[in-house]
Amino acid sequence: MSSESSVVVSGSEPGGFLARARAIVEAELNRILPEDTVTPASVHSAIRWSVFAGGKRLRPTLLLATGETFGAPAEHVIRAACALEMIHTYSLIHDDLPSMDDDDLRRGRPTCHVRFGEATAILAGDALQSFAFQIIAEDEQLSNKTRVRLISELARAAGTPAGMVAGQAHDLDSESRKISGDELEIVHRKKTGALIVAAARSGAIVADVRDRELEIVSDYAGHLGLLFQITDDLLDVTATAEVLGKTPGKDARSKKATYPALYGVDAARERAAHVHERACAALERIDRPTPLLRTIADFIFERKT
Repeated sequence: MSSESSVVVSGSEPGGFLARARAIVEAELNRILPEDTVTPASVHSAIRWSVFAGGKRLRPTLLLATGETFGAPAEHVIRAACALEMIHTYSLIHDDLPSMDDDDLRRGRPTCHVRFGEATAILAGDALQSFAFQIIAEDEQLSNKTRVRLISELARAAGTPAGMVAGQAHDLDSESRKISGDELEIVHRKKTGALIVAAARSGAIVADVRDRELEIVSDYAGHLGLLFQITDDLLDVTATAEVLGKTPGKDARSKKATYPALYGVDAARERAAHVHERACAALERIDRPTPLLRTIADFIFERKT
């Protein structure tokens, strides 16, 4: 693992970083997740079906990029990156459930509950959430202090009152009423942004950065999370199921609050451009090269899936 990880962080040009980081994360996830033959096989099959369904691996890549930017060795960040992807995947499994967004398609194939049944999908999500904290707690590459900080960071980002669970609750609530633009931004910053901020902060925490640098990273990633959700809202309106890999138009049918619904498509695109500029402006305050972090901001802004 260590030598393979160093390929990602040592002398990596920004253009190829995303693909290399994704490959390293997927190899490590494959190594540490139980095989689908391990009892209970149904749960482990559902976990692997969901984790290895594809995806951009944006959150772990952001963690790796932040770690490299501030000088953290790859072997010190890779397990935290995998933990973050486990939390993200658990959230997608539960988000797709009939009691939530009731989606049948994710990353171009049946969602976990469609393929394995609702009960197994819930258990798979629960197991991924628990396993994420376990692999950080048992990461011997890190000091006890750093492990505790990472666990706290991830728990706050995934839960309430300012994390992903709170954002999902607000999102469900918004289906039955009209909300303002300020409220919509709060939903997005919690539901999507909190975990993206945690990714960037975790890489910086492993690198033991100064408080000022951590604040700048948080500012950058906060804009990044909002940018991701605005582009996601736009893709739900403009992309096909074949391109998107999931059911388009679900937000409108569910009467969800989105940027295109609230402001219109053109204004939403303008807002995305403004948020992208603010994310990049934050990077200018970091006293070290930040091409990897700029590449991630550009990738989110320009993404088509």
